[in-house]
Amino acid sequence: MFRKSKSIVGLDLGSSVVKAVELSLEGPEPVITGFSRVEIPPGGDHQEAIEAAFRNGRFRSKRVVTSVAGQSVVVRYVPMMRMSDSELKQAIRFETDKYLPFELDEVVMDCQAIESLSPTVIEGENEESEDKMTVLLAACKINEIEKQAQLIQDNGLQHSAIDVDLFALANAWELCGAIPGDADEEKRGIALVDVGAVRTSINVLYGGDTCFGREINIGGGDMTQAVARRLSVEPFEAEAIKRASDSQEAEVNSAIAPVLEDLVSEISLSLDYVEHHAGIAVEEILLSGGGVLAPGVASYIEQATARRARTWSPLEGLRIDASRLDVEELEAWAPTLVVALGLASRVRAA
Repeated sequence: MFRKSKSIVGLDLGSSVVKAVELSLEGPEPVITGFSRVEIPPGGDHQEAIEAAFRNGRFRSKRVVTSVAGQSVVVRYVPMMRMSDSELKQAIRFETDKYLPFELDEVVMDCQAIESLSPTVIEGENEESEDKMTVLLAACKINEIEKQAQLIQDNGLQHSAIDVDLFALANAWELCGAIPGDADEEKRGIALVDVGAVRTSINVLYGGDTCFGREINIGGGDMTQAVARRLSVEPFEAEAIKRASDSQEAEVNSAIAPVLEDLVSEISLSLDYVEHHAGIAVEEILLSGGGVLAPGVASYIEQATARRARTWSPLEGLRIDASRLDVEELEAWAPTLVVALGLASRVRAA
């Protein structure tokens, strides 16, 4: 499974769209060598969408990295006494009853010490202690892992890894070279907010490392349904109108305003928690996902949260093989490809 390969496809199995991006290593440089995007029609499924994505994508590799999200996944930041990695793997099992809502035999679990984050940053303690460290704990229910692994196998693909959506956001951010190089600038909070169809993922980075992660059960699909009700159209028509209709922009903005209000309320609660509990100033919100393609979303979030907010492209700083894909289409969908590119970034460790 882990044989040497120079190409990996990041496969984002969204609820309404399957997105696949292939990264290849040409020397030390990652290059985008394939891209495909397939919408799942009413009554369709992931199986058909994956088949279509690989039929259309002209990918070099059948090795894929996928990710999990939702209620089957738990991410926690745990303060622990400092210890070696091998000791941590054993000790963390005795902490799970405090942090996981599942039985230990129901999940696949992993953990990693975050050296750049002291428990003071995560827990808001008054004094730092050299004897303590912050540990990132991630767990996913086994049945969700098995279901996804079977889906990949049924499509004749090879699973390289299964990641978590929240971590894929940070990997994409790092991949495109977006982490500032100045030491003073690194010690600030940046919130990566990915608005998908059914949920919004928030990953706050501090000095380039994740220090807070959360999912909100509000997404672009809620905006689409609001537009459909307002204009009395089918959801697929509402989705197209939401993204690109100048003539009905006022009606779209009015329809999605209540959804955005709820979403921003949850984002603000999360960022206020980080700032007040850990003492980290979250200065900027970087937006991605299909839900931010509606007109005025970024400016609304910026005004409502009183923080700088902008839509960002994970293509920044990456070379694209124009002979193998439609660059214009890739760039048009760039804000929706953050998770897929973050997954594909594992090619650097392949």
